[in-house]
Amino acid sequence: MIEKLKAIFEIKELRDRFIYTLIIFAVYRLGTHIPVPGIDTAALQHYFNSAGGVLFNVYNLFSGGALGRLSIFALGIMPYISAAIIMQLLTAVIPTLERYQKEEGEYGRWKIAQYTRYLTIAIAGFQSFALALWISNLKTETGQSLISESTLMFVTMTPIIITTGTVFLMWLGEKITEFGIGNGISMIIMASIVATIPRAIISTYEQLRAGDLTVFQVGIAIAVIIIVVAGIIYIQEAERRIPIQYARRAANAARAAASYLPFKLNPAGVIPIIFAVALLMFPATIAQMFVEESELARKIVDLLSPQSYVYFVLYVGLIIFFAYFYTAILINPKDIAENLKKSGAFIPGVRPGRQTEEYLNKVLTRIVFVGSIFLAAIAVLPMILIKWLDVPFYFGGTSALIVVVVALDTLHQIEALLAMKKYEGFLKRS
Repeated sequence: MIEKLKAIFEIKELRDRFIYTLIIFAVYRLGTHIPVPGIDTAALQHYFNSAGGVLFNVYNLFSGGALGRLSIFALGIMPYISAAIIMQLLTAVIPTLERYQKEEGEYGRWKIAQYTRYLTIAIAGFQSFALALWISNLKTETGQSLISESTLMFVTMTPIIITTGTVFLMWLGEKITEFGIGNGISMIIMASIVATIPRAIISTYEQLRAGDLTVFQVGIAIAVIIIVVAGIIYIQEAERRIPIQYARRAANAARAAASYLPFKLNPAGVIPIIFAVALLMFPATIAQMFVEESELARKIVDLLSPQSYVYFVLYVGLIIFFAYFYTAILINPKDIAENLKKSGAFIPGVRPGRQTEEYLNKVLTRIVFVGSIFLAAIAVLPMILIKWLDVPFYFGGTSALIVVVVALDTLHQIEALLAMKKYEGFLKRS
C-alpha cells in the first residue's frame, strides 16, 4: 500500500489525478456547509435531532450532513442515482433505449446519459419543492417559523437553488470519473459517508462517558464492523476462475492451464447496495414530509424505516435483484462465448458456441446468487445487531459496504494505471 502511494506521487499523471480528486472533494464539502437563503440552520438542526428519526439520519448520512443544514447540496447525489435506476429499468423494456445502449456505441451511451441528466433535474426539482414546502410549515417549540423569508419566496427559490446544486454535484462526479481517480458518483457517496464518521465516533464516545452506552455494547459494535469489513473484502476479491485453452496451445498443457476466465463473486460491486438504498429512501422521504397530516404517510414511514423488519426484507430482495440486473448489463455470456470462439479458445469439456454460452450463464447465475446473498447478509446483519444493542452508530453494514467496495475499486484502478505507466515506460526504454 505504501509503495503504491509513493508511486502515485512519483508519476505526474497519477499525481495530477489524485490532486484533482481532492480538490473536487474540497469543493463538495464546502458546498455542504452553504445553506440556502432564509433558513434558520440552528433551529432546523435542533428539530431534526429531536424529531428527525432514523430515516433522516440515514438520508443525512448519504448527503454528508448537507440535509441537516439544508445546504445547496441538501439532496446529495441521490436524485441522479434514482434517475440512473429508472433509466436502466426503462432500457430493458423500451426498444429504442436498448438499441442506443447495445448498437449505437458512443453516441447511444451519450444519449442515455443525457436522458439520465434530464430525469435527474426532474426528480431533484420535485424532491426539493416537496422539501421546501415541508420545511416552510415547520415550527419551533415556541411556535416560531424556521424560515425568515416569506413562504412564497422560500418555496420558489429553494427548489431552484437545491436543484442547481444537485446538477452541479452530478457534474463534479462526472469530472472525477473523467479527470480524477475512481468512479465519480461512488466517490462522492463515499466522501459523504466518511465525512460523518468522526462526528459519529465523538457522539458514541460522549454517550459512553455519560453512561448511555456500555463498554460491552460499543465493543460488540466495533467487532461487528471489523467482521463486516473483512467479509466485504473477501466477497469483493473472491472470483471463480474458469480454465481456458487455445487450439494452438493444446500441445503445451502447462501453458494452456495458465489461461482462465475470471468471474467476480460480486460483479456488480457496490451498485446493488446504492440502488437498493435509493429506491427505498425515495418513497419514505416523500412520505416523511406529510407524516403529520396523513395516516397513510405515517404507515409508509414506519414500514420503510431502517429499523423495520419490512425494510430488511425489501432491502435484501432489492440487493439480490439489482445484483442480477446489473450483472446482466455488465456481463453478456453470449458475447463472451462468441469472442472465445473467434479467438480459437474453448472451455475444457464444453463445446464452443451455444454450449459455452449456456455454461457461462449457469456459472454466472450460481456465483451471483451466492455473492448477492452474502452481500445482503453483510448489509443487514449489522443493522439488526445495532438495533438489538441500541447503538446509535450509523456506520453499519450499508455504509461500510459502500466505503470499502469503493475504496477497493479505486485501489484496483490505481493499480491498473500504475501497470499501464510501467508498460509505457518499458516500451519507451526499448
